[in-house]
Amino acid sequence: MTDSVDSRRPRAKAADKRQRLMAAAARVLHEQGVERTTIADIAQAADVPAGNVYYYFKTKGELVEAALSEHTRHLEALTGRLDRLADPRERLKGLVDAWVGQRDTAARYGCPTGTLAVELDKRAEGGLDLSVGQVIRRLLDWVEQQFREMGVADPEGLSLTFVGAYQGMSLLSSALRDPEIMTREGARLVRWLDTLT
Repeated sequence: MTDSVDSRRPRAKAADKRQRLMAAAARVLHEQGVERTTIADIAQAADVPAGNVYYYFKTKGELVEAALSEHTRHLEALTGRLDRLADPRERLKGLVDAWVGQRDTAARYGCPTGTLAVELDKRAEGGLDLSVGQVIRRLLDWVEQQFREMGVADPEGLSLTFVGAYQGMSLLSSALRDPEIMTREGARLVRWLDTLT
């Protein structure tokens, strides 16, 4: 019995270290951007020796992919909680509340996924820009499903409008360093949702 427990400890430690690196990558890349972030920055934020990072992630690109996986995980956890609400309109309002709850972070760094999408789109090599697009597509699809359940016309278009409003308010809040933009525009989005029948 002791042998099996002992053999699981290194795997659990490795999984913990990998998870810490993924979370640190998501946070540091959001705060500093891809170009300014080094592997050493991520290692330090994760409290992992820099040399150990290469055991888990061979390149900075793999760390960006890990950050995108973290963004996906956070999105799925949030939408999973919101899916417990019976009313799709309330789910969308809950999403707005979550966005507004991050207003201070948005005012400093913008939307984690949106800013990464803009930065990766400017890079010469392909692939990562498509990966970040998949995270945004998950959000759009979930929002579209809520509008479908509400029975409103053009759920796809409304989804683009809704997520576009979030990206816009995040961008403006960051550019102007004003978290209250998120508060005001979030309230406007909630009022808009109440007008849809």
